[in-house]
Order: sequence, then C-alpha cells, then structure tokens
Amino acid sequence: MRQIIAVCILILLFASCNRETLSPDPDPVIEPLPPVTYTDLSYGTQQLQKMDVFLPGGRTANTTKTIVVIHGGAWLDGDKSEMTFVVDSLKKRLPNYAFINLNYRLAINGATSLFPAQEMDVKNAIEFYLAKSASYSISKDIIVLGASAGAHLALLHSYKNDPDKHVKAVIDFFGPTDLVAIWNEGFLQQFALMAVTGKTYDQDPAIYTQSSPVNFISSQSPPTIALQGSLDDIVSPVQTTLLIDKLNSKGVSNQMVLYPYEEHGFSTAGNIDALARSLAFIAKYVK
Repeated sequence: MRQIIAVCILILLFASCNRETLSPDPDPVIEPLPPVTYTDLSYGTQQLQKMDVFLPGGRTANTTKTIVVIHGGAWLDGDKSEMTFVVDSLKKRLPNYAFINLNYRLAINGATSLFPAQEMDVKNAIEFYLAKSASYSISKDIIVLGASAGAHLALLHSYKNDPDKHVKAVIDFFGPTDLVAIWNEGFLQQFALMAVTGKTYDQDPAIYTQSSPVNFISSQSPPTIALQGSLDDIVSPVQTTLLIDKLNSKGVSNQMVLYPYEEHGFSTAGNIDALARSLAFIAKYVK
C-alpha cells in the first residue's frame, strides 16, 4: 500500500513539474523609445543641405507623424534657426509628432543654385527622411509648413513632388503661389524673380510655370490652410486668393485666414493666432 502511495506522489510531482516547464514565459516588457534629436543631419553633399530632426519619445511606426518646417528668405537668404520658435511651439502642443527643420541651397547672384535647386532640396530632404522611417520608428505621413519662400516650397512639394501622397496637410504662411502673376506685378517683382531663376519670363517661361504651386493642384491635393496679412506688400494677398480659388475649383479642402492688420511676417499676436488655427486645421484633417 505504501508503495502505491509513493508512486502516486511521484506521478503528481512529475506532472506538476512538467506543467511548470511547459507554461509559457510572460510577455517581455517593451520599453518606449526615448526622444532623439539629430542636429545638422546631412541629406546631400552641399553645406546647406542639412536639417534638424526631432523624434518624440514613445513613437511608433504606425502612429507617429512628422511636421516638416521650411524657412523663408526670398530663396536668397534665411536659415532654419529662424523657425526654431515655430518648432518649439508646436512640439509643446503636439508632443507625439516628429519634426524636421530644414535648410536648402540659396540662390546666389542670379547664377548659382537657381530654381529648381530649392525645390529639389526639399524633395530630397523629405525622401531621405522617409527612407529612414523604419529605423526611426515613424510613419510616412507628413504635414508640410512653410513661411514666405518656405511656404512656396511647401506648397510646391505637396502638390507636385509627392506621388505617394505622404503629405496629409499643408500650412502656408503668406507664400508665393503663382510666379507668372508675380512677374506681371511690376519691375521690383521681376528683379526679385530674376535673382532666383536667372532668366526673365520671356526667356524661360517654363521655369516660372513649373515653379508655381497653383499649376499642380488637383482633386488629390492635400488639405491646405493659407494664412495671409492684408497689408503684405511683398507677397500680395492676391497670391493667396489665386491659391484658394484653384483649390476650390478642384474640390480640395482648404481654409483662408486673412489678417487685416498684418504685414509680411506676423506680429506676436498674429503668430499665436495663426499657430492656433493651424493646430485646429491639423486636428480636423489629419487622422
């Protein structure tokens, strides 16, 4: 009898040990990714082909979108540092977003780095960044924001150079939209455009039409918000009206915000309001 009991106990012990051995391991704990910043990351071989990249903590390849920020300066001047306040403001309000703040080649003396160099730099910078989406753990959905000449480049990329439709929204701070119309405004405008194209409109109409965002708007263009000062004497409010009219004709979601007392470059109050409206636009159209 004692032998039978002993055998039963051994069987129970073996079965218990066997169950413990076969029980699955608990799921591993996956730590959230930390925030990462890359300063002056090169996307080309030229000195100005650099960008700052800000990746948020806890990012994922499925959910983390990116806002691309492009400075102004008439395609002749300017630096990404001028948009630091925009990036910092948006980072506080959109902590789950990644950000790119980029430089691009500047036209010199109507002879060097002329159009479409700036357009190609924006295209190449964004493609360089998106090619790293897996290693960065970000999605390929982006929003493009620019001011003045940077807004022109933001619009041009979003309407012309985004065949895979990664751009989900565009934020346009008083950007040129139709270079042919600007050429027809007068001598000062013609002088400025010759400095970045190296040609008059009559000499090379194609560079003017091919560099005008309005010529590439289609029904598939991304939602666009345009923020414009009524007193702007550098980029006429007519440029924004032309943009909105074309977007409406193609059935593209858009919003125009006209500031009656703002010039080219907003006051502090104007910038605060414009960023708030941009955030509301993003919340509405970018899911």
